[in-house]
Amino acid sequence: MKLLGDMLPIIAFFIVFKTIGGTEAIYPATATAIGVAALMVLYQWARYRTVGRQQLITLGILVVLGGLTLALHDLRYIKWKPTIVSWMMAGSCLLSGYFGPKTLVERMFGSSLEAPPTVWSVLNKAWSLFFVAMGLLNLYFAFYRSTEAWVNFKVFGTFGLSLTFAALQAVYLARYASRPSQTTGD
Repeated sequence: MKLLGDMLPIIAFFIVFKTIGGTEAIYPATATAIGVAALMVLYQWARYRTVGRQQLITLGILVVLGGLTLALHDLRYIKWKPTIVSWMMAGSCLLSGYFGPKTLVERMFGSSLEAPPTVWSVLNKAWSLFFVAMGLLNLYFAFYRSTEAWVNFKVFGTFGLSLTFAALQAVYLARYASRPSQTTGD
C-alpha cells in the first residue's frame, strides 16, 4: 500500500501529461503531481498522525522545483527532481554508516533478515551506486531526449530498473533468509 501511495503523484503526473499531450502538458502535470503529493502527506498525517521524513523531503523538493517550473514556465526544474532525490538517497546510504552501527539498507531490511555486516555494507554501497546511476540516467533522458521520452523513462524506466535491482538484491540475499526447521515424521 505504501508503494502505491508513493507512486500516486507520478501516476497522476503521467495521466495528465499523456491526456493533454505535448511539451506544454508538463505544466498541468507538474501542478497535479504537487497537489496529489500534498494530499498524500495530509492523508498520512490525518490517518496516522505521522509522516515519513523521506515523504516530506520528496514533497519539499517537488514543491520547490515544481513551483519554479510553474512560476518561471521552465520545465528544466522539474526534470532535475528525480536526479536530486536519487542523489540524496545515494548520499543517505553512503553516510548512514557514520551515524550509527547499521547502514541504511540494514536499518530498512535487517529486521526481516540476518546477514553479516559485510553483506550489509556491500548492499549499502550497491544501492548508493544504483541511486547515482539512476540520477545520471535521469539527466540523460531529461536533457538529451524529448520531454515525452523523459516522462516515459521517469514512469516506466525508473520503476522497471528499480524492480530489477531489487530482484537482484533478493537473489543475493536469498542465502541469508531463515529457513523453517525441518521436523522428522513418524
